[in-house]
Amino acid sequence: MKILYFARIRQIAGRSSEELEVPSSVSTVAELVEFLSTRDEAVAAALAERRTLRAAVDQNHVALDAPIAGAREVAFFPPVTGG
Repeated sequence: MKILYFARIRQIAGRSSEELEVPSSVSTVAELVEFLSTRDEAVAAALAERRTLRAAVDQNHVALDAPIAGAREVAFFPPVTGG
């Protein structure tokens, strides 16, 4: 699965993306966040603000309780504002 990090999350994580095998026990975006956070301190810090964390699965915005089964890509980004 490809994991993408955008904006401030990318800066804190120190990378824009990574490819990895996700254990079958990880079935939602929230569980993926927990899994990623246990692997790397920088990523844990980048994903720490769960209340404002936004995600997309295969380029569709989703809630953190959304399933990731069969996903090719999950992206994480901070809230988006415009003006």
